[in-house]
Order: sequence, then structure tokens, then C-alpha cells
Amino acid sequence: MSALYAELFGAGEGARLFTDGAEIRAMLVVEGALAEAQGRLGVIPETAAQAIRRASLEVTPDPAALAAETGANGVPVPGLVAAFRAAMGAPEHAQFVHWGATSQDVQDTALMLRLRQALAHAEAEIAATLAALATLAEAHAELPMAARTYGQVATPTSFGAVAAGWGWPLLDLLDELEALRRASLWVSLSGAAGTAAALGPRAAETRAAMAAALGLFDPGRSWHSDRGPVLRLADWAARGADALAKMGDDLILMTQTGLGEIGLGATGGSSTMPQKANPVGPSALVALAGEVRSQQAALHAAGSPRWQRDGAAWFAEWRAVPALWAALLGTTRHARALAGTLAPVPQAMAAGLDLAGGGAYAEALSFALARRMPRPDAQREAKRLAARAAAEGTTLAAAARAAHPDLPPETFGAAAQLGTAPAEARAFAARVRARG
Repeated sequence: MSALYAELFGAGEGARLFTDGAEIRAMLVVEGALAEAQGRLGVIPETAAQAIRRASLEVTPDPAALAAETGANGVPVPGLVAAFRAAMGAPEHAQFVHWGATSQDVQDTALMLRLRQALAHAEAEIAATLAALATLAEAHAELPMAARTYGQVATPTSFGAVAAGWGWPLLDLLDELEALRRASLWVSLSGAAGTAAALGPRAAETRAAMAAALGLFDPGRSWHSDRGPVLRLADWAARGADALAKMGDDLILMTQTGLGEIGLGATGGSSTMPQKANPVGPSALVALAGEVRSQQAALHAAGSPRWQRDGAAWFAEWRAVPALWAALLGTTRHARALAGTLAPVPQAMAAGLDLAGGGAYAEALSFALARRMPRPDAQREAKRLAARAAAEGTTLAAAARAAHPDLPPETFGAAAQLGTAPAEARAFAARVRARG
């Protein structure tokens, strides 16, 4: 990760999960757990299992020292196993390292150990973001602002409902996590070609014991050529990025010159334009979300490996997975920081409702008119009055009241036109708090 861009695009503490050192450490943990399970089941000598387990916690191979063999073998595990055996200094025990397993078993299981931690990081960041959004939603449940469709003023909504709209998809994602973990955080142990032939008659028991030792789930089968677990996790990450990018895009629009409906806790400056207060955080959030999506596409492109193992597809996965998860954790980090510092600007929001001559009230006008004339006629009359207001440079309210002086006063009052927005904002806040 670039030191220069660490604050802008960095994944925070989660970035450590995708370093060479973290990958090697995770693979050694897997080797230790495999030996421990096999020792308990009598597949390898118990004394050897204990020695391997101890060594897996102590040995720290240099990633650079494994580079040549990784380049030659196309996989880091053979070089790592050789270095591990040498570091143990006990050939009678070291011969049982990696007993019956294949490189993919070790790498896939080690990946799941790290993705489990990445999920925990993402969950914590999203939960903090939701807590901040819930506070905003509840506090501003009835603060009117203009809803916009196709980029144009539509009808009144509330800022609380907008904040809730950013948060609802994130709540859904967190609700999915338990099932996602069970369906994806799998141990892999099925040997050279997925048949577990070299693992012996207790292969299934070994896999189950290894899963229990590592806190992963036993899929009950080989998944070497089934990349579903990796793809399910990536798809969850991409949907999280989509939801957060929507918040970032909205914030970029709400801070643009001429609107200024939201205040950010921190903004960026220009090297030459002193008036600028750039929405750096939202922009980084959107950019990182785009990287998550691109890496998700790369993973799906590699998601149909040939035969029982496909080097090209597997290599592509090695490249895409760390980039995707680092980008997602960067996205969640920015979202948490933004959600905790946002402040609506009520005057600007009120001004937004007055744009286009108060066109935000056109729908309410058409329904008010429908109480005294057929609905199609009411819609035509509302359109005529909107066109007249625009032509005369007046407001829709003035034009409508001139033509229909007995219109109900609430027709052009934002507070009366919020519909379910306040209730939805409060329901979101209550749901977040109930989740704990």
C-alpha cells in the first residue's frame, strides 16, 4: 500500500490482513491446525503433531526468501513447507508437515481466516456508520428538503429520510452476515485433486476437526473448483460498496456550488483556488467503491476454473481478492468518518424547495385541485399553472393562488407534504438501536 495515499485510500488496520506476512502467518496456522487434527485422530504421530503445532506459532519465514520458489512453482506453499520443515530442525517430526494436503487446501483455508477478519472489520465500520446515520435520521426526521429524481426537484422529503435511505441497505447487509459466514467461511481439505485420497480413511473427520480448531465451517465436500464461497463474499462486499457509493455520490451533489445542503466535517483545499472546499471524503468513497466493483468483475471472470484446478483462474483470484477487500475496508472507513461529521444546512434545504419556482409542490397542487375537478383536468391545470409561473417569473404558489384563491394553505407547506418520510426515518433509527 502506498504511504503517500494511505490516508486517502487506505484500509486502516484491515490493510494488514493482505500483506505477505499475514498470508504466510495464516498458512502456517492452517498447517498447525491440520497437524493437530491429524495427531488427535491418529493419522500422524501425536508427538509430531505437537511439534508442528508449536513450530507453526514460532517460525517466521521471510516472504522475500520464498519469492524464487513461488515464481518457479506458481504457488507459495511448496517453498513455505520446505522452509518450515527446515526451520523446525526435527526431520522425524517435520516429515509429517502438510500430510496429505495440497497447496490449494492451505491457501484457500488461510484466505478464509483472513476474510473472516476482514468481514469483522467491515461489520464494525458499517455498524458505526449506521449508529451515526440513525442519530441523523432521528434528529432530522422532519427537516424538509427537496427530493430529486433525474437530478431535478421532485417533491418534499426530509433529511432524516435521506439519511435512513443511505442506511437501510447497510442494515440488510449486516443481517445477512451470519448466513454468509456459514455459507462461505469454509475450511478446505481434500488433497491433490479433490479426492482426499492421500488423507486416508479419516479424511472427513480430519476436515471437521480442522474446521473446529480454526473456527471455520466444514462444507462436507471439496470446493477446489467451486469458487462460490469467494464469490459470495465478494458479492456481499460489492453490494456494500454500492450502498456506500450512493451515499458518497449524494454528498458530492449536496455540497456542490449552488446547493450547499450539507456540511462535511472536513473538506479539501486546492493548490490554486482558495475558495474551494472539496468533498474529498465522499470522492474517495466513490472511487474506492468503483475499485471493489471492478475486482468483483475480475473474480467472476475467474469464477469458472477448468478441470479440478486452474492456475490462470487461481492466479487472477490471488490478485483480485486482496485489492477488493482493501478497497472495501477503505470505503467503510471513509463512510464511518463522514457519517459521524455530517451536518445539514436547513436554510439551503429550504432554498432547494424553492428552486424551479417551488415546483416541488406541483404534485400536492394537482391533488388539491382533484378535490374539485376530475383528476386528469387537475393534472392539466397544475401543468398550466407551472408553465405560467415559469413564463411570468413568479412562483407556482403565487400563480395557483391567483387562479384558485381558496386552495388549502398546506398545499404549499413542506411540513404537510412529507408523507411517510418522518416515520421511515424514525423506524430506521429504532431498527439500528434495536440491533444493538
